[in-house]
Amino acid sequence: MSAPSTEVGPGFLAFVAFFFLAVALWLLMRSMFTRMRRMNLAERAEEQREQGQVRDAPTNPGPGETAGQPTRERDSGLGDGPEEGQRRGDEV
Repeated sequence: MSAPSTEVGPGFLAFVAFFFLAVALWLLMRSMFTRMRRMNLAERAEEQREQGQVRDAPTNPGPGETAGQPTRERDSGLGDGPEEGQRRGDEV
């Protein structure tokens, strides 16, 4: 008679653990790329603002605004996401 096999493989639990780690890595990388894209957009906007190329500067200032300076409302949404009606580049 032959002895039973003593070889042990990684098994199903190892597959589940590896799959969980792969999904976690994918989510972390996606988050990192999103944050880097936002930082780049904010940096570009700051450079344009420094160069005096602000496109959204009001021509007729309203109450509480000065000419040539964008309102806080316009500044607060900088890089938060796509504008209304626009899609992000990585969406399918």
